[in-house]
Amino acid sequence: MSLSHRATAALLAATVVNLPFGTLYAFSVFLKPMEALLGATRAEMGFVFGLATVTLTVGMNVAPQLYRRLAPVTLALACGLTSGLGLVLAASASGFAQFALGYGVLFGPGAGVLFIVAQQAVNLSVVQRRGLANGYVVSLYPLGAMLGALVFGWSIAVFGVRPTLAGLGAVVLAACAIAAALLRAARIHMHDASAPQGEGGQAGGRLGRTFALLVAVFFLAASAGLTVLSQAAAIVQAYGGGAAFAVGATTFITGAVGAARIGGGWLVDHFAAARVGVGAHACSLAGAVLLMLEPTPPSAAVALGLIGIGYGIVSGLAAGAIAQYWHKNQFGYVAGRLYIAWCAAAVGLPVLAGALFDRTGSYASAVWVAAGINAIGMLVASRLPAR
Repeated sequence: MSLSHRATAALLAATVVNLPFGTLYAFSVFLKPMEALLGATRAEMGFVFGLATVTLTVGMNVAPQLYRRLAPVTLALACGLTSGLGLVLAASASGFAQFALGYGVLFGPGAGVLFIVAQQAVNLSVVQRRGLANGYVVSLYPLGAMLGALVFGWSIAVFGVRPTLAGLGAVVLAACAIAAALLRAARIHMHDASAPQGEGGQAGGRLGRTFALLVAVFFLAASAGLTVLSQAAAIVQAYGGGAAFAVGATTFITGAVGAARIGGGWLVDHFAAARVGVGAHACSLAGAVLLMLEPTPPSAAVALGLIGIGYGIVSGLAAGAIAQYWHKNQFGYVAGRLYIAWCAAAVGLPVLAGALFDRTGSYASAVWVAAGINAIGMLVASRLPAR
Protein backbone atom coordinates (compact mmCIF):
# COMPACT_ATOMS: atom_id res chain seq x y z
CA MET A 1 0.00 0.00 0.00
CA SER A 2 1.37 3.43 -0.94
CA LEU A 3 2.14 6.10 1.65
CA SER A 4 -0.80 8.25 0.49
CA HIS A 5 -3.18 5.31 0.91
CA ARG A 6 -1.77 4.62 4.35
CA ALA A 7 -2.28 8.26 5.29
CA THR A 8 -5.90 8.03 4.14
CA ALA A 9 -6.44 4.84 6.13
CA ALA A 10 -4.87 6.40 9.24
CA LEU A 11 -7.09 9.48 8.96
CA LEU A 12 -10.18 7.32 8.45
CA ALA A 13 -9.33 5.16 11.46
CA ALA A 14 -8.79 8.29 13.57
CA THR A 15 -12.16 9.63 12.41
CA VAL A 16 -14.12 6.47 13.11
CA VAL A 17 -12.72 5.90 16.59
CA ASN A 18 -12.47 9.46 17.90
CA LEU A 19 -15.96 10.67 16.98
CA PRO A 20 -17.78 8.41 19.51
CA PHE A 21 -15.09 8.91 22.15
CA GLY A 22 -15.43 12.65 21.60
CA THR A 23 -18.91 12.50 23.11
CA LEU A 24 -17.05 12.94 26.40
CA TYR A 25 -17.26 16.64 25.51
CA ALA A 26 -21.08 16.36 25.37
CA PHE A 27 -21.16 15.28 29.01
CA SER A 28 -23.13 18.40 29.91
CA VAL A 29 -26.19 16.90 28.20
CA PHE A 30 -26.21 14.16 30.84
CA LEU A 31 -25.91 16.51 33.81
CA LYS A 32 -29.53 17.18 34.72
CA PRO A 33 -30.93 13.71 33.81
CA MET A 34 -28.24 11.90 35.82
CA GLU A 35 -28.52 14.33 38.74
CA ALA A 36 -32.25 13.60 38.91
CA LEU A 37 -31.74 9.84 38.47
CA LEU A 38 -28.94 9.42 41.02
CA GLY A 39 -29.63 12.34 43.35
CA ALA A 40 -26.14 13.71 42.60
CA THR A 41 -24.97 17.30 42.93
CA ARG A 42 -23.44 19.42 40.17
CA ALA A 43 -20.04 19.21 41.89
CA GLU A 44 -20.28 15.39 41.97
CA MET A 45 -21.08 15.27 38.27
CA GLY A 46 -18.16 17.61 37.63
CA PHE A 47 -16.02 15.14 39.59
CA VAL A 48 -17.07 12.30 37.25
CA PHE A 49 -16.10 14.36 34.21
CA GLY A 50 -12.78 15.19 35.84
CA LEU A 51 -12.21 11.52 36.73
CA ALA A 52 -12.87 10.49 33.13
CA THR A 53 -10.27 12.97 31.92
CA VAL A 54 -7.75 11.65 34.47
CA THR A 55 -8.14 8.05 33.30
CA LEU A 56 -8.14 9.21 29.67
CA THR A 57 -4.84 11.01 30.29
CA VAL A 58 -3.39 7.90 31.92
CA GLY A 59 -4.33 6.02 28.75
CA MET A 60 -2.59 8.68 26.65
CA ASN A 61 0.63 8.33 28.61
CA VAL A 62 0.79 4.53 28.60
CA ALA A 63 -0.09 4.40 24.89
CA PRO A 64 3.54 4.76 23.63
CA GLN A 65 4.61 1.79 25.75
CA LEU A 66 1.65 -0.22 24.50
CA TYR A 67 1.92 0.50 20.76
CA ARG A 68 5.62 -0.41 20.82
CA ARG A 69 4.70 -3.87 22.12
CA LEU A 70 1.21 -4.63 20.77
CA ALA A 71 -0.33 -4.40 17.32
CA PRO A 72 -2.75 -1.50 16.71
CA VAL A 73 -5.49 -4.04 15.98
CA THR A 74 -5.13 -5.63 19.41
CA LEU A 75 -5.15 -2.25 21.13
CA ALA A 76 -8.23 -1.05 19.26
CA LEU A 77 -10.28 -4.12 20.14
CA ALA A 78 -9.17 -4.21 23.78
CA CYS A 79 -9.93 -0.51 24.24
CA GLY A 80 -13.34 -0.92 22.59
CA LEU A 81 -14.27 -3.71 24.98
CA THR A 82 -13.11 -1.85 28.09
CA SER A 83 -14.73 1.48 27.23
CA GLY A 84 -17.94 -0.13 25.98
CA LEU A 85 -18.26 -2.13 29.20
CA GLY A 86 -17.74 1.05 31.22
CA LEU A 87 -20.61 2.81 29.44
CA VAL A 88 -22.94 -0.16 29.95
CA LEU A 89 -22.03 -0.18 33.65
CA ALA A 90 -22.75 3.55 33.85
CA ALA A 91 -26.09 3.03 32.10
CA SER A 92 -27.18 0.49 34.72
CA ALA A 93 -25.91 2.51 37.69
CA SER A 94 -28.14 2.56 40.75
CA GLY A 95 -25.90 4.99 42.62
CA PHE A 96 -23.26 7.63 42.13
CA ALA A 97 -20.32 5.28 42.85
CA GLN A 98 -21.26 2.84 40.08
CA PHE A 99 -21.75 5.66 37.60
CA ALA A 100 -18.35 7.11 38.52
CA LEU A 101 -16.74 3.68 38.10
CA GLY A 102 -18.31 3.02 34.71
CA TYR A 103 -18.02 6.45 33.10
CA GLY A 104 -15.14 7.93 35.07
CA VAL A 105 -12.80 4.93 35.45
CA LEU A 106 -13.49 2.41 32.65
CA PHE A 107 -14.57 4.62 29.75
CA GLY A 108 -11.55 6.94 29.80
CA PRO A 109 -8.41 4.75 29.41
CA GLY A 110 -9.41 3.20 26.09
CA ALA A 111 -10.24 6.61 24.69
CA GLY A 112 -6.84 7.95 25.72
CA VAL A 113 -4.85 5.04 24.31
CA LEU A 114 -6.58 5.16 20.93
CA PHE A 115 -6.34 8.95 20.72
CA ILE A 116 -2.54 8.73 20.87
CA VAL A 117 -2.40 5.63 18.65
CA ALA A 118 -4.42 7.49 16.01
CA GLN A 119 -2.21 10.59 16.23
CA GLN A 120 0.98 8.54 16.02
CA ALA A 121 -0.35 6.64 12.99
CA VAL A 122 -1.28 9.88 11.25
CA ASN A 123 2.09 11.52 11.91
CA LEU A 124 3.98 8.50 10.60
CA SER A 125 1.98 8.41 7.37
CA VAL A 126 1.12 12.05 6.53
CA VAL A 127 4.00 13.91 4.88
CA GLN A 128 2.64 17.34 3.92
CA ARG A 129 0.51 19.82 5.87
CA ARG A 130 1.04 17.97 9.11
CA GLY A 131 -0.31 20.85 11.14
CA LEU A 132 -3.60 20.69 9.27
CA ALA A 133 -3.71 16.90 9.63
CA ASN A 134 -3.09 17.12 13.37
CA GLY A 135 -5.65 19.89 13.72
CA TYR A 136 -8.19 17.65 12.00
CA VAL A 137 -7.45 14.70 14.30
CA VAL A 138 -7.86 16.76 17.47
CA SER A 139 -11.02 18.35 16.02
CA LEU A 140 -12.78 14.98 16.07
CA TYR A 141 -13.53 15.08 19.79
CA PRO A 142 -15.59 18.30 19.71
CA LEU A 143 -17.15 17.27 16.38
CA GLY A 144 -18.16 13.98 18.00
CA ALA A 145 -19.61 15.97 20.87
CA MET A 146 -21.54 18.18 18.45
CA LEU A 147 -23.17 15.15 16.87
CA GLY A 148 -23.54 13.49 20.24
CA ALA A 149 -25.34 16.47 21.77
CA LEU A 150 -28.00 16.28 19.07
CA VAL A 151 -28.40 12.51 19.25
CA PHE A 152 -28.28 12.39 23.06
CA GLY A 153 -30.80 15.19 23.45
CA TRP A 154 -33.24 13.34 21.18
CA SER A 155 -32.50 9.90 22.62
CA ILE A 156 -32.85 10.96 26.26
CA ALA A 157 -36.21 12.57 25.50
CA VAL A 158 -37.51 9.50 23.62
CA PHE A 159 -35.83 6.52 25.32
CA GLY A 160 -34.32 7.85 28.55
CA VAL A 161 -30.78 8.34 29.78
CA ARG A 162 -30.00 4.66 30.52
CA PRO A 163 -30.65 3.32 26.97
CA THR A 164 -28.76 6.32 25.58
CA LEU A 165 -25.61 5.47 27.54
CA ALA A 166 -25.89 1.77 26.71
CA GLY A 167 -26.32 2.59 23.01
CA LEU A 168 -23.21 4.75 23.12
CA GLY A 169 -21.32 1.76 24.52
CA ALA A 170 -22.37 -0.37 21.54
CA VAL A 171 -21.33 2.38 19.10
CA VAL A 172 -17.89 2.69 20.75
CA LEU A 173 -17.27 -1.05 20.43
CA ALA A 174 -18.32 -1.10 16.76
CA ALA A 175 -16.18 1.97 15.96
CA CYS A 176 -13.10 0.39 17.55
CA ALA A 177 -13.62 -2.78 15.51
CA ILE A 178 -13.84 -0.75 12.27
CA ALA A 179 -10.70 1.23 13.20
CA ALA A 180 -8.87 -2.03 13.90
CA ALA A 181 -9.78 -3.32 10.44
CA LEU A 182 -8.55 -0.10 8.77
CA LEU A 183 -5.22 -0.12 10.62
CA ARG A 184 -4.71 -3.79 9.81
CA ALA A 185 -5.45 -3.30 6.11
CA ALA A 186 -3.07 -0.32 5.90
CA ARG A 187 -0.25 -2.14 7.75
CA ILE A 188 0.65 1.05 9.57
CA HIS A 189 3.70 0.85 11.83
CA MET A 190 4.05 2.95 14.97
CA HIS A 191 7.77 3.70 14.52
CA ASP A 192 9.94 4.96 11.65
CA ALA A 193 12.98 2.67 11.78
CA SER A 194 14.75 4.67 9.05
CA ALA A 195 15.07 7.80 11.19
CA PRO A 196 18.66 8.86 12.06
CA GLN A 197 19.76 7.75 15.51
CA GLY A 198 19.20 10.51 18.05
CA GLU A 199 16.24 11.95 16.13
CA GLY A 200 13.78 9.09 15.89
CA GLY A 201 14.23 7.40 19.22
CA GLN A 202 11.80 7.45 22.07
CA ALA A 203 11.90 10.79 23.90
CA GLY A 204 12.89 10.74 27.52
CA GLY A 205 13.98 12.96 30.36
CA ARG A 206 13.35 16.68 30.37
CA LEU A 207 11.66 18.13 27.32
CA GLY A 208 12.96 21.66 27.84
CA ARG A 209 11.71 25.24 27.90
CA THR A 210 9.75 24.99 24.66
CA PHE A 211 7.70 22.15 26.07
CA ALA A 212 7.09 24.04 29.32
CA LEU A 213 5.78 27.07 27.42
CA LEU A 214 3.56 24.92 25.20
CA VAL A 215 2.17 23.17 28.28
CA ALA A 216 1.38 26.49 29.95
CA VAL A 217 -0.37 27.91 26.87
CA PHE A 218 -2.40 24.73 26.46
CA PHE A 219 -3.28 24.42 30.15
CA LEU A 220 -4.57 27.97 30.39
CA ALA A 221 -6.70 27.67 27.25
CA ALA A 222 -8.04 24.26 28.29
CA SER A 223 -9.04 25.50 31.75
CA ALA A 224 -11.55 27.90 30.25
CA GLY A 225 -12.44 25.72 27.27
CA LEU A 226 -13.18 22.56 29.21
CA THR A 227 -15.41 24.46 31.61
CA VAL A 228 -17.47 25.46 28.59
CA LEU A 229 -17.49 22.02 27.00
CA SER A 230 -18.29 20.11 30.18
CA GLN A 231 -21.10 22.41 31.33
CA ALA A 232 -22.22 24.36 28.26
CA ALA A 233 -25.87 23.30 28.41
CA ALA A 234 -26.06 23.96 32.14
CA ILE A 235 -24.37 27.37 31.81
CA VAL A 236 -26.79 28.50 29.09
CA GLN A 237 -29.74 27.36 31.20
CA ALA A 238 -28.29 29.19 34.22
CA TYR A 239 -28.41 32.41 32.14
CA GLY A 240 -32.08 31.84 31.36
CA GLY A 241 -32.04 29.61 28.27
CA GLY A 242 -34.54 26.80 27.84
CA ALA A 243 -33.61 23.11 27.50
CA ALA A 244 -33.96 23.04 23.71
CA PHE A 245 -31.98 26.26 23.31
CA ALA A 246 -29.28 24.89 25.62
CA VAL A 247 -28.90 21.72 23.53
CA GLY A 248 -28.74 23.81 20.36
CA ALA A 249 -26.14 26.11 21.92
CA THR A 250 -24.06 23.09 22.98
CA THR A 251 -24.18 21.80 19.43
CA PHE A 252 -23.06 25.17 18.08
CA ILE A 253 -20.26 25.51 20.63
CA THR A 254 -18.79 22.04 20.11
CA GLY A 255 -18.97 22.50 16.34
CA ALA A 256 -17.14 25.81 16.66
CA VAL A 257 -14.44 24.18 18.79
CA GLY A 258 -13.99 21.42 16.21
CA ALA A 259 -13.65 23.89 13.35
CA ALA A 260 -11.25 26.00 15.41
CA ARG A 261 -8.99 23.00 16.04
CA ILE A 262 -8.69 22.41 12.31
CA GLY A 263 -8.05 26.13 11.88
CA GLY A 264 -5.41 26.12 14.62
CA GLY A 265 -3.52 23.33 12.87
CA TRP A 266 -3.71 25.19 9.55
CA LEU A 267 -2.60 28.45 11.15
CA VAL A 268 0.52 26.93 12.71
CA ASP A 269 1.50 25.66 9.24
CA HIS A 270 1.52 29.26 8.00
CA PHE A 271 2.16 31.60 10.97
CA ALA A 272 4.38 31.73 14.04
CA ALA A 273 3.05 29.73 16.98
CA ALA A 274 3.32 32.77 19.27
CA ARG A 275 1.00 34.86 17.09
CA VAL A 276 -1.54 32.05 16.85
CA GLY A 277 -1.50 31.47 20.62
CA VAL A 278 -1.92 35.13 21.52
CA GLY A 279 -4.82 35.52 19.11
CA ALA A 280 -6.52 32.39 20.44
CA HIS A 281 -6.40 33.52 24.07
CA ALA A 282 -7.60 36.98 23.04
CA CYS A 283 -10.64 35.35 21.40
CA SER A 284 -11.49 33.49 24.61
CA LEU A 285 -11.01 36.63 26.69
CA ALA A 286 -13.43 38.49 24.43
CA GLY A 287 -16.03 35.81 25.08
CA ALA A 288 -15.66 36.09 28.85
CA VAL A 289 -15.97 39.88 28.70
CA LEU A 290 -19.10 39.62 26.54
CA LEU A 291 -20.73 37.31 29.08
CA MET A 292 -19.91 39.71 31.91
CA LEU A 293 -21.40 42.68 30.05
CA GLU A 294 -24.47 40.96 28.52
CA PRO A 295 -25.67 38.01 30.68
CA THR A 296 -28.53 36.82 28.41
CA PRO A 297 -29.12 33.41 26.78
CA PRO A 298 -28.11 34.48 23.21
CA SER A 299 -25.05 36.32 24.50
CA ALA A 300 -24.14 33.31 26.63
CA ALA A 301 -24.21 31.05 23.56
CA VAL A 302 -22.01 33.45 21.55
CA ALA A 303 -19.66 34.10 24.47
CA LEU A 304 -19.18 30.41 25.24
CA GLY A 305 -18.60 29.84 21.53
CA LEU A 306 -15.80 32.44 21.53
CA ILE A 307 -14.19 30.86 24.59
CA GLY A 308 -14.45 27.46 22.93
CA ILE A 309 -12.99 28.76 19.65
CA GLY A 310 -9.96 30.14 21.48
CA TYR A 311 -9.44 26.81 23.20
CA GLY A 312 -9.92 24.98 19.91
CA ILE A 313 -7.30 27.06 18.12
CA VAL A 314 -4.79 26.36 20.90
CA SER A 315 -5.55 22.63 20.69
CA GLY A 316 -4.79 22.60 16.97
CA LEU A 317 -1.77 24.82 17.57
CA ALA A 318 -0.40 22.43 20.22
CA ALA A 319 -0.73 19.32 18.05
CA GLY A 320 0.76 21.06 15.04
CA ALA A 321 3.59 22.53 17.13
CA ILE A 322 4.61 19.09 18.40
CA ALA A 323 5.02 18.01 14.78
CA GLN A 324 7.28 21.05 14.22
CA TYR A 325 9.36 20.95 17.38
CA TRP A 326 9.98 17.16 17.68
CA HIS A 327 10.62 14.16 15.42
CA LYS A 328 7.53 12.20 14.31
CA ASN A 329 8.60 9.10 16.24
CA GLN A 330 8.40 11.16 19.41
CA PHE A 331 4.93 12.54 18.70
CA GLY A 332 2.98 10.10 20.87
CA TYR A 333 5.38 10.45 23.79
CA VAL A 334 5.39 14.27 23.74
CA ALA A 335 1.64 14.52 23.10
CA GLY A 336 0.83 12.20 25.99
CA ARG A 337 2.80 14.37 28.40
CA LEU A 338 1.34 17.55 26.98
CA TYR A 339 -2.17 16.24 27.59
CA ILE A 340 -1.41 15.92 31.29
CA ALA A 341 -2.01 19.68 31.20
CA TRP A 342 -5.42 18.99 29.64
CA CYS A 343 -6.19 16.61 32.49
CA ALA A 344 -5.10 19.12 35.12
CA ALA A 345 -7.26 21.76 33.47
CA ALA A 346 -10.27 19.41 33.44
CA VAL A 347 -10.11 18.77 37.18
CA GLY A 348 -9.46 22.43 37.97
CA LEU A 349 -11.76 25.18 36.78
CA PRO A 350 -14.66 22.92 35.63
CA VAL A 351 -14.92 21.36 39.10
CA LEU A 352 -14.49 24.77 40.72
CA ALA A 353 -17.20 26.21 38.46
CA GLY A 354 -19.59 23.44 39.50
CA ALA A 355 -18.83 24.02 43.17
CA LEU A 356 -19.33 27.78 42.81
CA PHE A 357 -22.65 27.16 41.06
CA ASP A 358 -23.79 24.87 43.90
CA ARG A 359 -22.90 27.59 46.39
CA THR A 360 -24.14 30.71 44.57
CA GLY A 361 -26.52 29.44 41.88
CA SER A 362 -24.52 31.39 39.29
CA TYR A 363 -21.53 30.96 36.95
CA ALA A 364 -20.52 34.63 37.17
CA SER A 365 -17.51 33.99 39.43
CA ALA A 366 -16.21 31.24 37.15
CA VAL A 367 -16.43 33.60 34.16
CA TRP A 368 -14.25 36.15 35.97
CA VAL A 369 -11.68 33.46 36.70
CA ALA A 370 -11.71 32.36 33.05
CA ALA A 371 -11.09 35.94 31.91
CA GLY A 372 -8.03 36.24 34.13
CA ILE A 373 -6.70 32.88 32.90
CA ASN A 374 -6.94 33.94 29.26
CA ALA A 375 -5.23 37.27 29.95
CA ILE A 376 -2.27 35.36 31.44
CA GLY A 377 -2.40 32.97 28.48
CA MET A 378 -1.81 35.84 26.04
CA LEU A 379 1.39 36.79 27.87
CA VAL A 380 2.73 33.24 27.98
CA ALA A 381 1.87 32.49 24.33
CA SER A 382 3.86 35.49 23.16
CA ARG A 383 7.03 33.68 24.30
CA LEU A 384 6.61 30.57 22.16
CA PRO A 385 9.66 30.08 19.89
CA ALA A 386 9.71 29.75 16.13
CA ARG A 387 9.67 26.27 14.62
